[in-house]
Amino acid sequence: MAAVLALALASTVLAASAATAPADAASRRPPKPHAWFTSWAASQQGLAPTPLRDQSVRMITHLSQGGDALRIRVQNTFGRTPLTVDAATVAPSSGEDAATTGRPRPVTFDGRRRVVVPAGGEVWSDPAALRTAAQDDVAVSLSVTGTVLPGRHESAFRTNYLTPSGAGDHTADASGTAFTETTGSTYLVSAVDVRNPRLRGSLVAYGSSVVDGTGSTNCGPNCSRPGANLRWADDLARRITSELPATRQFAVANAGIGGTTSAATCPGIGAPVRGLDAAARLERDVLALHGVTGVLYYYGTNDLPAGCDAAQILASYHEVFARLRAAGIKVYVTPITPRPGYTDQHNRDRHTVGMFVSKWNDCAGTCDGVLPFDRVLADPVRPNSINPSYDTGDGVHANIAGQQALADIVSLPMLAASARR
Repeated sequence: MAAVLALALASTVLAASAATAPADAASRRPPKPHAWFTSWAASQQGLAPTPLRDQSVRMITHLSQGGDALRIRVQNTFGRTPLTVDAATVAPSSGEDAATTGRPRPVTFDGRRRVVVPAGGEVWSDPAALRTAAQDDVAVSLSVTGTVLPGRHESAFRTNYLTPSGAGDHTADASGTAFTETTGSTYLVSAVDVRNPRLRGSLVAYGSSVVDGTGSTNCGPNCSRPGANLRWADDLARRITSELPATRQFAVANAGIGGTTSAATCPGIGAPVRGLDAAARLERDVLALHGVTGVLYYYGTNDLPAGCDAAQILASYHEVFARLRAAGIKVYVTPITPRPGYTDQHNRDRHTVGMFVSKWNDCAGTCDGVLPFDRVLADPVRPNSINPSYDTGDGVHANIAGQQALADIVSLPMLAASARR
């Protein structure tokens, strides 16, 4: 019996090593357990308005941490027909245009360059031998055959690139000249993992538009500072890299979708985001990512104007927090942040939710810590409004300075406590 168990264990280890083996001969040692962490994400929320037709896309992804190899997730979650990817590559990028700053490396799926992703499905690639560092930009290029409406994350807050319809496969091009069309969305690719056994976890920012990045391109009147990668989650990732020791490094992935709510039961949820509430997309956008040790939960600002009361919001909190903690993931929560359109009843409900989040500093024992974003953003004179120095002008979203202020208030020792090892 012992011999059988030993043989089974050995077979399992060998199978796992083969499944994650890198393409380069210099790195053929079996990876350590728990070596993969999601370093970038963009949650899909629907389909693009126009189809892809025998053309290539080049999406620029910004890594919060690097590693000695990476892999990508391609989603067809909202697709109505199969998605055929004939070729895929990854390459270092300056983040400034469609050109790559190094040779594109081929990406395979179960050993093959071509993959068909069924309608409603997704695939993760094999490891690709590309060494990266924290804050690197990586160009992910995919060649799509046939005609298909691609899944997308609507607001990338950066420019991504496409070839014209019928242009075929340009994934191996280092030059960006074939990518003559641009989009402000992220198509097809929804996550990038890095292999880095020194990381202690991946933290997922989860919520609506302030997580997604609305406001992060706004630096005030007469200001032309570029806005890419200036969301509070990006700022937090840079703080982690520079302020935490090498033995306490974490990746940060962004799973925000603008307009979404925590609760599914708010009567005023708009059709474009219906079905994208926190519980409905939790498996796909958080639990299916890799190495996740903590979630930064920023929800509730849309629930109140969408008609939810405190009881509905708290019911959704309890459900989501319980699922996360059952998965061994720590949960850090912000009270609902200011909004000038709140009615008196909204403020009563907001107060109830805020008291729950703040109780014992751990959501009455259902979460693991509090992010005091409400206090950071509040105008000290008009507490229903955002501090004017942080306001984009809509009273709801934080500008670049406000995004940095949110990142600066986060306790890094608190987050470091989420490490699994």
